[in-house]
Amino acid sequence: METVRTIGVEEPITADVNRAALEAKMQSVDYVSHELIEVLIAAQDIYGYLSESVMTYIARKLRVPPSQVWSVATFYDRFTIKIDVETECLICTGPVCSSAGAKEILAETCKQSNVSKPGKASSDGKFLIKEASCLGLCDHAPAALVNQKAQVNLSLEDIPAMLRGEAGEPVIQVTGRPRVLTAPINKIPPTDLSAHLAEGAFSALRKALFEITPEEVIEELRESRLAGRGGANFLAGLKWQLARRAEGNPKYVVCNFDESEPGTFKDRVLIEGNPFRVLEGLIICGYTIGAKTGYIFIRNEYHQAARIVEEAVDRMYTANLLGDRILGSAFDFDLKIIHNAGAYICGEESALFEAIEGKHGYPRHKPPYPTQTGLFGKPTVVNNVETLAVVPDLVNHGGEWFLQWGTHQSVGLKLFCFCGHVQKPCVVESPYGIPLREMVEEFCGGFMGKPQAILIGGAVGGFLHPNSLDIPLTHEDLRSLDIPLGTGSVMVFNQSVNMWQTLEDLARFFMDETCGQCAPCRLGTREIHEILTEINHGKGTFADIHKLDRLGQMMKEACLCGLGQSVATPFRTFLENIETIS
Repeated sequence: METVRTIGVEEPITADVNRAALEAKMQSVDYVSHELIEVLIAAQDIYGYLSESVMTYIARKLRVPPSQVWSVATFYDRFTIKIDVETECLICTGPVCSSAGAKEILAETCKQSNVSKPGKASSDGKFLIKEASCLGLCDHAPAALVNQKAQVNLSLEDIPAMLRGEAGEPVIQVTGRPRVLTAPINKIPPTDLSAHLAEGAFSALRKALFEITPEEVIEELRESRLAGRGGANFLAGLKWQLARRAEGNPKYVVCNFDESEPGTFKDRVLIEGNPFRVLEGLIICGYTIGAKTGYIFIRNEYHQAARIVEEAVDRMYTANLLGDRILGSAFDFDLKIIHNAGAYICGEESALFEAIEGKHGYPRHKPPYPTQTGLFGKPTVVNNVETLAVVPDLVNHGGEWFLQWGTHQSVGLKLFCFCGHVQKPCVVESPYGIPLREMVEEFCGGFMGKPQAILIGGAVGGFLHPNSLDIPLTHEDLRSLDIPLGTGSVMVFNQSVNMWQTLEDLARFFMDETCGQCAPCRLGTREIHEILTEINHGKGTFADIHKLDRLGQMMKEACLCGLGQSVATPFRTFLENIETIS
């Protein structure tokens, strides 16, 4: 027996089995220091929390300062530095879940589990109830994670079953026309490699390896004008070309599966429904730019998706679709799965690099850009899950094939996430350019109640007035209203919602999720939250509204990354319509 010190308590634990498991994890990553976050995640899973002695042990074995271990462990939400509990419950109070009654569920759950307030454990050590800003389950609101298991479509009556992990699990809900990226979803088991191969999976990889050159792959991407589907809208072909031409080796490719934008869940649906399409696109990218190592960076809350990816990757190694001499070619490629430990900011590509390298998820200054100096200081391509999912079809059919859909400025097919007050929340696969009202009525069963406001593009998106429901969903049409399409998220709020409360919730999300690296964001998000709280409680003035506008403009000019620069977009677009939306 040994004594492990936690905060304010000493608890005897049997260390032999647990320590052996932790040692095995560190051995599996060769005791490399940049694997710190993966080791901490393993320790959290093994012990249920991180104690001082365990963190000290990890520091010694990985040869990093204990202060670095403590610093990283306290940066990410995934880690608990306190005594273990039997049941950890995270209840989402993001915009969509809140509008569906999540805060009432949170309060009643605390009451029924004898927890004084969110973030605290019950006195008997059975329950730890936490409030989550978003779980990526907006199509199943209200939602929770109970011991990492998703519980969805909750009501007050479901609380006892929820705490037992028996309240109901999510099902994939996808529709649209045409169905290209999502065609096999709900028809073929996601990790049945033989069935996916029979449907043509990895034919594009074989073509890239044996029939065309990397330059020809890039040419097809450039002809298609495929732009990033993660929100930045940067041309994928140009990005791959820059990385291929960049000096320096090794090179890396990273699949950004850190889908943490409230209202966005398309990447989860893609991965849980058909991981092989995404992984095929990732390997083709590696071959094209000259990388032999790839990473898939998975959001902390996506435990089911992570298990599916892990199983898919194992099957691909067995089938010689990963590893040495893939499909008998001269191309070697290995794929590593990295888990985000819980930080929204790590969706930003350079903060993602920092996390993979075992550090705080702080965004880097640009330039240099990732295609020049990315992961471990080497040329790197980062693409979103949906972007990579398009690649196999571009290789098989050519770039011109993709131009048959969409508009001149918004090309191709897109996955849109519809949630909130629509009858059937789901992912819709559709060409750019279909009017919002038409998509809701045709694919989502219509609106639930009378729309009051529509938030497009996620938490950093903009509010659309219901008078504009017939606007086509394209970058250029929404840009005319100064609203970013972003990830393709569409959150509908009907007349039952207190929109000032929704704005306050969004401000709290930004305040909680800022990394704190730059002062304008660290201080500005807090001040915006304070102002909106005052307004929501009837204490604000028109001077406060003007102050919000000035703060937003200052942050747009002064903040380092897109979070701080875009923080005021939802508030500003709401205030522009305040007389008609309020």
